[in-house]
Amino acid sequence: MTFPVNIHQNYHAHFYFDKQSGEFAADFYQRVSQQFDLYVGRFNQKRVGPHTKWSFEIDFTNQQFESLIPWLEANRNGHTILVHAVTGDDYLDHTRYVYWLGEPIELDITGFTAGNLS
Repeated sequence: MTFPVNIHQNYHAHFYFDKQSGEFAADFYQRVSQQFDLYVGRFNQKRVGPHTKWSFEIDFTNQQFESLIPWLEANRNGHTILVHAVTGDDYLDHTRYVYWLGEPIELDITGFTAGNLS
């Protein structure tokens, strides 16, 4: 596992959960939005986009990266979190510019067009 490196301007983190961990996820959702004053997306209790598990999204910038990533790692309680860049190329953002906190989860990237992989 490669720990996230701050090399882009903008990022998303996707916190994954299921029915059994929904209560913890809801608490985590509230803690992130209150402690960091960040945009936290919908609490999705279904698959959305390329995400093959329930999830919610946290939007943050390179300026918030250094405080948020260690906090996510320390508080995720065994849950998987996908961290990826937001560059405007969804394919690269979900393939090349990806970091995982915890065990990786398979993404369904069939809806994305392959970007420049050179």
